[in-house]
Amino acid sequence: MYRASFYSLFVSAALLISCNGNNEEAKKAAAVADISTLKIESAISCTKMGVPVADSARYMQGGGGDFLPSALNTISVTIPVPENMVLIPGGEYSMGGVNPVGMMDGGGENMNDARPVHRVYVDAFLMDATEVTNAQYAAFVKATGYKTVAEITPTKEEFPEAPAENLIAGSVVFTPPFEKVPLNDHFQWWTYQKGASWRHPLGENSNINNMDDYPVVHIAWEDAVAYAKWAGKRLPTEAEWEFAARGGEYGTLYAWGNLLKPDGKWMANIYEGEFPVKDIGLDGYSGIAPVRKFPSNPYGLYDIAGNVWEWVSDWYRPDYYNKLTGSVAKNPKGPEDSYDPAEPGIPKKVQRGGSFLCTDQYCTRYMVGTRGKGEYRSASNHVGFRCVKDVQVQKNLASK
Repeated sequence: MYRASFYSLFVSAALLISCNGNNEEAKKAAAVADISTLKIESAISCTKMGVPVADSARYMQGGGGDFLPSALNTISVTIPVPENMVLIPGGEYSMGGVNPVGMMDGGGENMNDARPVHRVYVDAFLMDATEVTNAQYAAFVKATGYKTVAEITPTKEEFPEAPAENLIAGSVVFTPPFEKVPLNDHFQWWTYQKGASWRHPLGENSNINNMDDYPVVHIAWEDAVAYAKWAGKRLPTEAEWEFAARGGEYGTLYAWGNLLKPDGKWMANIYEGEFPVKDIGLDGYSGIAPVRKFPSNPYGLYDIAGNVWEWVSDWYRPDYYNKLTGSVAKNPKGPEDSYDPAEPGIPKKVQRGGSFLCTDQYCTRYMVGTRGKGEYRSASNHVGFRCVKDVQVQKNLASK
């Protein structure tokens, strides 16, 4: 259990007010320790705080020249591939992302935590073809009686400074403002909603009727781990996830190539319109979409970009890739602990793939090599997951 540490995060957020010359208000805000603020801050996968223009608008200068061809395993599976899973052959590849600032559709984030590009080898595995759906998660809950973090009322022990009236079960929900707002304050469009959970994605008066094939959301990392264990699976490592997402290709900006819309076709459920005011749904969906509505990648994985963020097993550190250079990292499992300099002391797990809220106006982390992160006991209505399973194979030497 870690939610007690959210208080320190709120203090940091409140102290930002003092930069505007209102130190007394900052002290009062820190003392209140409002849970909604804490939950929003720790749940959001990417926040934009005025990232400066980076060093290059050109692909190769942005890191593209560091990618080398992948060497894929030639394998044969010794057991049938389960329904709704696909075989990922494994092999050696270049992991990481470029600096997209200045590129067409690149956005304003330089993605420093996705570099340096480095060589990684992963063994073969099976992966869910889609994000885990409401129907699949409901089967797990029916079989086990499991309650997610969002459904459990926070305790005074976890939040000793919080007023009793703020100790309510709920989760973080995207709530569009009525008019255009500055993009340096994500509290303008995120709210902590009483009763929000996987059953009630927009709050206690909402439901998931007729949404069986939508990705389950409001899932904290431990909720995803619990489902995976019940299903006889596990969460992918970050290295496995990216290998699978790339589909055997190397160095491309997206899971499908280097153009956001090849031949004018939308390839993922992302945000079109004026963020965060109005998603006009040019890709066919305003908000979350059912699974399998966009083309799969070469391995048969759907929604590997956009729709909902996906938890992986690794702790998040922005400097972790620096430790993997110089040789081929074999089946890396991430750092031993978490550190985010923007929020020290808040343990975070990596999230991958971006969501229906990603846009080049704010966050382009649907790009295949990029990374998100979230406090592992926090959730929101744009975070879900998919699982992997170890597989017995007969393997020949890796071949290009």
